[in-house]
Amino acid sequence: MSEKMSLNKRLEELDKKISWFYSDEFSLDESVEKYKGAMAYATEIKKDLQELKNEIEVLSEDFSK
Repeated sequence: MSEKMSLNKRLEELDKKISWFYSDEFSLDESVEKYKGAMAYATEIKKDLQELKNEIEVLSEDFSK
């Protein structure tokens, strides 16, 4: 994918991946790969949230001056 996926889209995709574990489609054989995929999304979301936090902190400092 050439452009960065939005945080909201990542959250939606993570929700879909997590929902699979509670669905009738669940399979132990597939669970490890699905888990790894969900963890990859969670890691990216965590990174995005940290970047947003840092940006908000910088903006807050600018406004407090």
